[in-house]
Amino acid sequence: MTVTQNPRGLDDPAIRARVEELLVDMTLAEKAGQLTQYFKFNLPEGEGTVGDMPQKRGEVEDALERGEAGSLLFVTDPAETNRLQRLTVEGSRQGIPALFGFDVIHGLRTILPVPIALAASWDPETIERGQAVAAREARAVGIHWTFAPMVDIARDPRWGRIVEGAGEDPYLGSAVAAAQVRGFQGDQLGTPERVVAGPKHFAGYGAAIGGRDYDEVDLSDQQLWNIYLPPFKAAIDAGAGNIMTAYMPLNGVPATGNRWLLTEVLRNQWGFNGFLVSDANAVRNLVTHGFASDLTDAAARAADAGLDLEMAISDPAYAHLPEAVESGAVSIEAVDACVRRILEVKLRLGLFDDPYVDEDHARTVLADPAHRQVAREAAQRSAVLLRNEGTLLPLNAEQLRSVAVLGPLADSKRDTLGPWVFDYNLDETVTVLAGLRDRLGDQAEVRYAPGVRPAQRTFPSMFEMFPGNANPDPEGFDDDAELQRAVELARTSDVAVLVLGEWHGMIGEAASRSSLELPGRQLELLHAVSATGTPVVLLVMNGRPLDLRWAAKNVPAILDIWYPGTQGGAAVADLLLGDVAPGGKLPFTWPRTVGQVPMIYSHTTSFEPQNQGKRYWDEESTPLFPFGHGLSYGTFTYSDLTLSRETVSRDGHLTASITVTNTGDRAGDEVAQLYIHQRHGAAARPVRELKGFQRLHIGAGEARTVQFEIGPDELRYWNAAARDFIVDATTFDVGIGSDSTVQLTATFATTA
Repeated sequence: MTVTQNPRGLDDPAIRARVEELLVDMTLAEKAGQLTQYFKFNLPEGEGTVGDMPQKRGEVEDALERGEAGSLLFVTDPAETNRLQRLTVEGSRQGIPALFGFDVIHGLRTILPVPIALAASWDPETIERGQAVAAREARAVGIHWTFAPMVDIARDPRWGRIVEGAGEDPYLGSAVAAAQVRGFQGDQLGTPERVVAGPKHFAGYGAAIGGRDYDEVDLSDQQLWNIYLPPFKAAIDAGAGNIMTAYMPLNGVPATGNRWLLTEVLRNQWGFNGFLVSDANAVRNLVTHGFASDLTDAAARAADAGLDLEMAISDPAYAHLPEAVESGAVSIEAVDACVRRILEVKLRLGLFDDPYVDEDHARTVLADPAHRQVAREAAQRSAVLLRNEGTLLPLNAEQLRSVAVLGPLADSKRDTLGPWVFDYNLDETVTVLAGLRDRLGDQAEVRYAPGVRPAQRTFPSMFEMFPGNANPDPEGFDDDAELQRAVELARTSDVAVLVLGEWHGMIGEAASRSSLELPGRQLELLHAVSATGTPVVLLVMNGRPLDLRWAAKNVPAILDIWYPGTQGGAAVADLLLGDVAPGGKLPFTWPRTVGQVPMIYSHTTSFEPQNQGKRYWDEESTPLFPFGHGLSYGTFTYSDLTLSRETVSRDGHLTASITVTNTGDRAGDEVAQLYIHQRHGAAARPVRELKGFQRLHIGAGEARTVQFEIGPDELRYWNAAARDFIVDATTFDVGIGSDSTVQLTATFATTA
């Protein structure tokens, strides 16, 4: 990241000089305070607990008044931000302001579709525009920095945090990561109405054993460099000012104390000059891992590894840095390097000049209707049409007289927003039921029945500590009677729209699952409604693939709407009634059953490849829906694939071109996807790898020519024998189509 000019008027030499001026006058305790970030819970009695770690009453404000807290998180009220900032500035001898961070994952007040849904848009411009809205709202209330995007590759859908990322593929993941950083942060650090982007969790967190959140990760170097690190590199190249470390041990060494990872790779090889923050209590957990002997040792190891800021719920390890320096466990130079990076970001953001929030302006920004329109368009472009037999969709509003909207998620405002939102407004949240009623008006009667009660987790979500996050369990709910009522509504309606999936608390952090089945009695409801003979449209509200084997054979139309956000119901109505065409594509391979996971499209050719689809004797070994799958209201054919060259040097470039034609009678959206396969070389390479994509809107009968450039960036890979990135002299196959099953029909060679 290169920042040449700060909007507040300070250039780099002036910033460095000011930092040194501050640093030379600071005590060790004040330096340790600048490297400490506290949670500030807005809960009854001012106390909170995450896991087994309670926060002591008054602990945070006492630290602020001593000038020994450099950053706060979980504050979203502008007036409270100003109050705490005053304590910070007045508590510091040098008037050093606090840096306020927050989990602005997919919106603050205006909630966007969840990140996996944004990735399903395959549209970096939509993603960037959405996160710019999130940044504007966050900065208006006094948030300077977001703990996002999450750029972890996730190949095991049992892992609950798959919902926060971009799925299984490093190429798509890198494009999504860069778009989010640009949206959050703007052209440079300190851009007005933007926040510091904080990609996480560095590195390998998404590869937890068994998909169990927080468990250890063991990755080969080949996997690490080719799959899990590229999205982080893309985020840094896009200018990300912060990186968050991962909780778990990576190949036996905890990421938060891993000097090779944080200093040698991140700073020395990649040139990252932003600041690093731990995940919550991750420095303290170096003791839990058996890596550090006590909190003093943990603080010394983390600081020596290059970790700048400790996120702590209570009793921070970095409070022990003075004794670690005095004992020689860590050098003062290492501590000062961390403090410099924290002070630099505060200066670049202009916090010394203007640390407070304009509370009236904040209210204006949060109420901006243009933000809701961005959220609506993002939800439209994120939806993935999985199945549409007999072209049931789009529904014809002029022919509809009655619509049954069914399922416990169809009118749940909180679930429509999805996980990882805390400062939302349910009054302006549009559910699927509300969206259809508003869109159809008096044209058709829209009737609703939940059918089944909300399902419950065996072990409650840790986020239930926050108001509104507990899953409701209605009193007096007659399960059998309600299911029968839903069936009768379906029987007497022109079409039944079922909204099924996982409740928002069933996915996200600490929300791993051992099953991918629809929770509760939802599948029973689907069976019963389908048996009425009424045409059924299944809307899936989810953040990971679910077991839809029965639905994929028996339900004519399936639309994955994810958790679509504030304007989700309005966007869904637009899609169902053909006001816009779906064009999203799956960012992961959708397995048939949990027993198949992990299942990825970019596997290598192994023994007896002709039997690849028969690896299990009791179930097909193919996905239910392949990576990149998604239908639209048009139908598309690909023809005339040509390459500009048949041979190219290993550092040369060529262009692949193809014609995409909409042969249907309706306009639609399509994502043309380029895949390559290396036939032979210094390593066995995957059967196909995504190396380019373009989202297109194509009118009925229209043809478009699409071009992709292929060069060293697309062909190189990290080789375990060479222990470096290489491009082989070999033969490559190329294919362009609508998903990862496209045939590779063109060939070129690379020469030495």
